[in-house]
Amino acid sequence: MAKKKHAIIVGAGPAGLTAAYHLLKLTTIKPIVLEKENFVGGLAATLNFNGNRMDIGGHRFFTKNENIFSLWQNLLPAQGAPALDDKILNRESILTDGGANPEEVDEVFLNRNRVSRIFYRGKFFSYPVSLNFDTIKNLGLGEMFSIGVSFLKAKYNQREEITLEDFMVNRFGQKLYETFFRDYTTKVWGRTPQEIGADWGSQRIKGLSLGKTLLDFVKKTFGFKDGAGETSLIERFYYPKFGPGQLWEKMADEIKKLGGEILLSANVKSFHVDKSKTIKFVKVETAAGLLTFPTDYFLSSMPLADLAEALDDGLNLRQLTIARGLPYRDFITVGLLVDKLLLKNQTKIKTLGDIVPDCWIYIQEPSVKLGRLQIFNNWSPYMVADPKNSVWLGLEYFCNEDDELWNMEKKDFIKFAIEELASIGIIDAADVRDGVQVKVPKAYPAYFDTYENISELRAALDEIKNLYCIGRNGQHRYNNMDHSMLTAIAAVCAIAGKFSKEDIWKINAEKTYHEEKK
Repeated sequence: MAKKKHAIIVGAGPAGLTAAYHLLKLTTIKPIVLEKENFVGGLAATLNFNGNRMDIGGHRFFTKNENIFSLWQNLLPAQGAPALDDKILNRESILTDGGANPEEVDEVFLNRNRVSRIFYRGKFFSYPVSLNFDTIKNLGLGEMFSIGVSFLKAKYNQREEITLEDFMVNRFGQKLYETFFRDYTTKVWGRTPQEIGADWGSQRIKGLSLGKTLLDFVKKTFGFKDGAGETSLIERFYYPKFGPGQLWEKMADEIKKLGGEILLSANVKSFHVDKSKTIKFVKVETAAGLLTFPTDYFLSSMPLADLAEALDDGLNLRQLTIARGLPYRDFITVGLLVDKLLLKNQTKIKTLGDIVPDCWIYIQEPSVKLGRLQIFNNWSPYMVADPKNSVWLGLEYFCNEDDELWNMEKKDFIKFAIEELASIGIIDAADVRDGVQVKVPKAYPAYFDTYENISELRAALDEIKNLYCIGRNGQHRYNNMDHSMLTAIAAVCAIAGKFSKEDIWKINAEKTYHEEKK
């Protein structure tokens, strides 16, 4: 009998697990997933602190791809009855006939209302920036007129889109860009938009502009309805009862049932590229020592910088230099359990405990380093041990490894985060019950420094016959979850001879790619 072929997959995040799952479903290849952490899910994992669950970064489950949507619902059935907060408040939900009851079962996708706003000058603004009555009231007619004139000037004097600033000014005008985008982008990335490539905009806010938000405003004001709209304007999303990690834990269980392997706390150290440009084996550091795994196929979702360092004889000095210079933005989350918020719910949206309805709040106050605030109660009430009497918050800080924020002692950082949130009037420090801190290195691939030469690195990696780069970090591309999953599926199709490696890199690279449901 022919020897069974094996695929080594680095990373048990959305891309790595999706690749393993599809290899088992579509081929006879056995996947072995190597994960350096002691949990699955990668950046989409959910961590549990005394019954309060933390979603690292916040992950909405929304896609325009029917295959991805079907896969999600095959793993976790859609909500078919009111959730805890829906039930208590008699709030209307979009329920699925024959779906699961979240009050009776744990494996269920909740159908949630997306509310994200900007907190700036002590007031709330819509996110993405929208032309609505609150914006007009908060900014004033004079400033709104100035924004309108600036937008018209930008439309008639379009810039060549080299930098992210060019991209944003073309779509929003100089005035709105300076008001809402410039300083916040600098806070998130540690660089001004003049130092970031326009590619970032095409990945994250493609299709969105002041013109689109104006059209959206008119449609809502006069009751017109159309399709799903731009991705950035989607108003509902699915979310696992216990956070995104629940889905990836479910997928990991399915992979094991189908005959795949997942090794946790397994750190890839090196792999050798032979003269035929093929990876034959991988060396992995585990609790049992340094192990060697033979491989027929190698799928990597590890950061390209780490991949390059682990390659033995695979890249030249120029290509290594590009890989080593690829920038990342690191991330620190502080979870705070508080009795209440000082913010009042002045919206018409009902919530459990009448807290503000936001999933995310983008903090654009220049006086604090805090970038974004999650309210986990609103993602899912089941994320909180006692959602009726407490609020579970996630404070998100963007930083670089080894900078001042990263090196701060954990207890000092939690204290610092509490003081920042209190200083802008969101909580009273005396209401904090508990706090935790989580560091996430290489959370966000960035589009500056040697990124402009990434095509050279990509070409060299593609020459390695059995190497397939997948996922956000595996391609150094700021993908959403569904796009990361699609890169994994495309890699499996390439292994099966149905796709090329070029098709893997096309995912989310073109403005129209997967923009419409097929």
